Amino acid sequence: MRAASAVTAGLALAGLLAGGVAAATLPDSAEKTRQKLSWGRCSADQKALNEAGARCAKVTVPLDYADPGGRTIQIAVSRIKAKSPGERRGILLSNPGGPGGTGLANTLALRPALKDVADRYDLIGFDPRFLGESTPVTCGKTPRPTPPPESTGPRKDFEAAVRSARDTARRCQEHGDNARLLPHASTRNVARDMDAIRAALGERTLSYYGISYGADLGAVYTQLFPRRADRFVLDSSTDPAATQYELFQRSGAPAEAALDGQAGQVGSDVRKLLDRAERRPIAVDGQRLNAPLLRILFKQLVQHEENDPQLASVVGDLKKAAAGELDKPGPALAALLELLASPDLESSMVGGAIFMCGDGGWPAGGWPKNPETYWKNMQRSRATEPVFGPYVNGMIAPCAFWGAEPREPGTEIGNAVPVLMLQARYDNNVPYDGALALHRKLTGSRLLTADIRSHGVYGRGNDGLTPVACADRTVNAYLRDGKLPAADFTCPRPTDEAAKNEGER
Repeated sequence: MRAASAVTAGLALAGLLAGGVAAATLPDSAEKTRQKLSWGRCSADQKALNEAGARCAKVTVPLDYADPGGRTIQIAVSRIKAKSPGERRGILLSNPGGPGGTGLANTLALRPALKDVADRYDLIGFDPRFLGESTPVTCGKTPRPTPPPESTGPRKDFEAAVRSARDTARRCQEHGDNARLLPHASTRNVARDMDAIRAALGERTLSYYGISYGADLGAVYTQLFPRRADRFVLDSSTDPAATQYELFQRSGAPAEAALDGQAGQVGSDVRKLLDRAERRPIAVDGQRLNAPLLRILFKQLVQHEENDPQLASVVGDLKKAAAGELDKPGPALAALLELLASPDLESSMVGGAIFMCGDGGWPAGGWPKNPETYWKNMQRSRATEPVFGPYVNGMIAPCAFWGAEPREPGTEIGNAVPVLMLQARYDNNVPYDGALALHRKLTGSRLLTADIRSHGVYGRGNDGLTPVACADRTVNAYLRDGKLPAADFTCPRPTDEAAKNEGER
């Protein structure tokens, strides 16, 4: 959340940064020691960047910004120069969310949605500290996953999750030099790294697009470096007064509503499948799917309206599998099974845990230490959220056992930096109320609402989803001209806008 991916005239920096490094000193020191970057071909793994003619480099930053002369780490950066030098605005960075998402090629991936706006910026991608091609943190060899037993129960499944979380935390803490590195995995430090990238590129300001956790990261940047923020777009953000655990908990009710809004028997069938899987996991194509795994799959599928046919297909296949009548899973279920078996899934989850557990507060942190707290919340949620309550209230991350303590508190939000915010009204990953809360704190922001069920509003066509053309136009106009909408407004549903345009022809 997430929270991966997509903000904010009194700049009371001292109050906002209490307990942290004084942000006002960071840009000056960075400018004084501007480093010479060595640009070259990107790594072989970055095929899209190389095909686009990008160049890559490493920016050296302090491990601990409170000790700028101490140990350093490196941040992997990519750049595609502006094609319209006479209209060049500056640099555009982005973050794809997570937390834990790598982003070296992310700004390039936005280019189809940006259209001609892309030509006006140097498109800058970067892997956040400890992820991807930046100085990495890994958590040792992942043990071979133990398949769910043929018979189980909710408490047994929970105890297995606790064992897994404890083992992940132990491996992360004990592996290599992680004990020294992990306390510096925080959103505030990623924001500082972004500003170091800006300084290394010799730019006075930076522009930015972030989605989900990336939106929250952008909001943090505008608090630490308000005078360095140029044109900022925050897509699908969260309530800055909530902890990461609370944010997960709040996603259960809208996900349940999205499932109950499905036509036909889908919601009822899902609950029956979970009742079965909580006793006997469902065997599909050589894998056994217990209730926790099914909840993850269903949560993934209800995020976007366009996934409704896939959800129905998956539920149909699972019903056949539970009855012993499924010969071969259909494309939708087969893709999800492939994802569950992918080694990339574990590494992305570890990357998320590094930041979810390492932050001292919003946009992460706040995880209970006692495993029984999770269990009680899971059981309590079943009355109103039988499908997703046990998942969003459970031990999603290994933070209860995390050995590294955060070095700083979370970030307090409150200034008038101009920001364009986007939010889907029926987002069941980061609910709409959270964006409203952040919008109230960012007094210079404008909020564009999309009347759809989606996680992410801008550039949906890039992912094969129905574009919200009104949102795409608004973002591009802001990035091109620098003018925010005069007031908050709501985009029509994509189907309504398409019908209107057709009627006007």
